[in-house]
Formats: sequence, C-alpha cells, structure tokens
Amino acid sequence: MIEKIITVEPRGFCAGVVRSIDTVEKALKKYGAPIYVKHAIVHNQTVIQSLEKKGAIFVENIIDIPPKAVVVFSAHGSPPQHYRQAKKRNLNIIDATCPLVAKVHQEMRHFLQSEYQVIYIGHKGHVETEGVLGEAKNLGKDSAVFIIKNKEEALNLIQSKRISFTKTTAVLSQTTFNVYKIEDIINVLKDYFVKIIRPDVKDICYATTNRQEAVLALAQKVDLVYVIGSMHSSNSNRLKEIAEEQKIPAYIIDNLNDISEKQWKNKRKIGLTAAASAPEFRVQEVVDFFKSKGAIHQEIQGTVEKMHFSLPKF
Repeated sequence: MIEKIITVEPRGFCAGVVRSIDTVEKALKKYGAPIYVKHAIVHNQTVIQSLEKKGAIFVENIIDIPPKAVVVFSAHGSPPQHYRQAKKRNLNIIDATCPLVAKVHQEMRHFLQSEYQVIYIGHKGHVETEGVLGEAKNLGKDSAVFIIKNKEEALNLIQSKRISFTKTTAVLSQTTFNVYKIEDIINVLKDYFVKIIRPDVKDICYATTNRQEAVLALAQKVDLVYVIGSMHSSNSNRLKEIAEEQKIPAYIIDNLNDISEKQWKNKRKIGLTAAASAPEFRVQEVVDFFKSKGAIHQEIQGTVEKMHFSLPKF
C-alpha cells in the first residue's frame, strides 16, 4: 500500500521558462495570431498545446515561416545562421533565448576570437548544444571546439591526440548538464591541460542545479521517483538519471496518463518532482491521484528561488 506521495521544492518552471512563455503570450496579444515559434519554446507538450490553442505555430525551419511574419526564437538558443535566415525573410524576430544560454554563446564567441580551443561539455544533437556550436561554425572555427559528455569521452579525446595540451583551453557546458558528473570530467581535464580557463565551469544554470540537488535528496526517502517533464527535455532526463544513480526506479511522465499501476505496485513511498518546463498543475494531478489511493502528501523544501528575468523588448 502506498503510504506517502512526497513532492520536493524547487520544481517546475524556472525563470527562463517563465520568460519564454510570457514572451509568446505577450507577442500574441500585441500582434495577434498567428505567431511563429522556432522550435518548441520549451520542451513540454502541455505548454506547447496551450500556446497552440492561443495561436502559436511551432516550426523547425525558418523557411516554413511566411515572409514578414513574427517569429519567437526559443529559450534553448539558436545558431547565428538561423538569425540570418530570418532577416533575409524580413521576419520580425523576438529573441526568447534564456539569458543563461545566451551567456554561453557569448563566451564561446569570446574564447574562439581569442584563439583558444574550447571543450564543450554537453549532449550532441540537443538544440541548445547545436545553437552554441553554431557560434564556432559562424566564425569558421569548428575544428577548435571539442564536445564531450562524460569522463570516458574526455579520456578518449585526450588519447586521440586531436587536441593540443599546451594551447590555452576554455571549458564551457550545456546549462542543463548533470551537475554531479561535470566535476569528474573537469578533474580529468585538469590533469592534462597546461593552460585551462574556467576549470570550475559555472555554465550549469541555477535551476538545473537546484532541481538536481532536490531530486537527489528526494531519492533518499522514496521507493520510486516520477519526473513530470518530457523525454525530449535534457533537464527532465538528468533528474531521472540522478534518481536512478541512487538505485531508485524513475520515470519521466508528461501527465497522469503516463502512470501505470505496474510502476508503483508494491511501492510504499512515491517521490514526485517536475522539470524546469513542466507546469505545476500537472504535479497536483499526480498528488491528488495518489491521495485517492490513500497516500499522505508530504513536501520537502530545498533551495528557495528568487530569480527573475525581464522580457525581451519588442
């Protein structure tokens, strides 16, 4: 019998996600529907469907947007090439890139223009990673950037002799990377590179860090963890990953419909958190479901967040 459904704070929307959603809604009010959004504004189906009902149209390719239309660039960041394509089509660009992601773009440009080589710690193919790597392509310096996602890939890079150990080396990372894995990667790099810039890399955003710390604490108290989020969301996957590293089964769910009795059968304490792009009402639906099964709701309070980002001007 399930005894408890334990939720943890902080969870759910971060300041960057709130800023992105508010940007789309403000644009719809100012310009009217339709408003085009390049890529999912955030990786959450509930949020996407809500904005679609209000008149947002989500596209992956700039060419699919009619000339002179209004387009919002997503929170994950975009390569410079996409901005050029949008300008060629005379689009009204509203940039909703999270300020913390934009900071990594700026750092990538700075280090490459300073003739450093850059090691980027992140996941290949993720839209945030592709946006940041686009800065290197734009400068014609693709060969100066090396992407790795774990300690093994760091060692493989070192053994491959593709990278110089004496050239000044800067380290950047995806903002939603696993905060507990990055230290191991950095320690490997420190042993080999003579001139390393930002060895204490701080690109992982405050919300990612806080949610990962919270789910780690949660995993110590439960038999199973549900992460409300999306399989396409890096921060959702990292929360699941951290719970599983504590030998606790974990599932990413979009909503209550993704829960099955097979998952929670014979579990006494269920843990629940939400990724940075997941709305709070989805959390409450799951809480109410388990309360209907006789569970007592308990909440664990972690770091209190007070971050706020101003909307882009348009």
